[in-house]
Amino acid sequence: MTMTLNEKDATVAQEGKPARKDGAQSRNAIDFAIRFGFIGLLVGLVIFFSLAADGFSSPRSAVFIFQSVAITGILALGVTFTLVVGGFDLSIGSVATSSMMLSAYVMVVLEQSAFVAIVACLVMGAVIGFINGVLIVKTKVPDLLATLGMMFLLVGLQRIPTEGRSIATGMTLPDGSTANGTFSPFFLQMGRHRFDLVLENLLPISVVFLLVIGVLVWGFLELTRHGRLMYAIGSNERAASLTGTNVNAYKIVAYMFSGVLASVGGMLLAARLGRGDIASGTNLLLDAVAAALIGFAVLGAAKPNAFGTAMGALFVGILLQGLTMMNAPYYTQDFVKGAVLVVALVFTFSLSGRKAGGH
Repeated sequence: MTMTLNEKDATVAQEGKPARKDGAQSRNAIDFAIRFGFIGLLVGLVIFFSLAADGFSSPRSAVFIFQSVAITGILALGVTFTLVVGGFDLSIGSVATSSMMLSAYVMVVLEQSAFVAIVACLVMGAVIGFINGVLIVKTKVPDLLATLGMMFLLVGLQRIPTEGRSIATGMTLPDGSTANGTFSPFFLQMGRHRFDLVLENLLPISVVFLLVIGVLVWGFLELTRHGRLMYAIGSNERAASLTGTNVNAYKIVAYMFSGVLASVGGMLLAARLGRGDIASGTNLLLDAVAAALIGFAVLGAAKPNAFGTAMGALFVGILLQGLTMMNAPYYTQDFVKGAVLVVALVFTFSLSGRKAGGH
């Protein structure tokens, strides 16, 4: 018996319903995994270390985590600015170390005030960011090469004034004189002061710096016209240029923000240590880059964003604190960070691709 045209259409529609339903369920599952997979991983990590490492869940451990996260997070927020405009800054670790050395040099060797040291470091960060930006947009040097070159230049430059030695009160300078200056108490408070909270929880002031800077960066990128234009440049530079956006200026400003925030991180590190330690910024670059890139996976953003970066920094801090408290060898920590970074990015972009393809 033959079917009428309407009966055939009804049969086809009937058969197509389960497929569409299954497809919708699959897309919903992918959406859920993209949005909340990282948060679940973060919670799982906390639970694992709480069970596997004695004292991990204590208030003292939380203070250490937040304190280590603060400087990494501030540097990572600087990297986020350059990622937003489609660039990348490999010089942030060296800028932070140079800022640490410069602030110590100004106060201990030149015997100047904390105000002079802070202004000098902020200006240095802005100038380095400006030079990076000009090299990239004017001379067309690729961002990775320009900032890599700046990184090596700063590594050498920060060692010249003291011939490679760390800076501390009473040290002997290359000319044979003694450095008699001291760190300003006000400057030291930037890295050491803690706010009293409930019970024995103490909030390091460096965490307050991170929270304030994070909110400002988030507000700028998400709520202002300039932030939206930066995202537009990173998404499609040519299209942004055709709308009249000054692409070069925004890129330079992004690298200047990165340099300034790296300088802030370096000053906080100097304030915490109370000296200009030449070797203290060794892992800052890797940790900050990991935090910024892991941030792509937070809530399925698949783009650089301030909230994701802060969460990425928290993730790195929890991971390192947990590994340390489990007595994991120090040389395995970078491997674990790298593995987690790769997994997070593969997870984010592969699922995002499937999501886009599903629609």
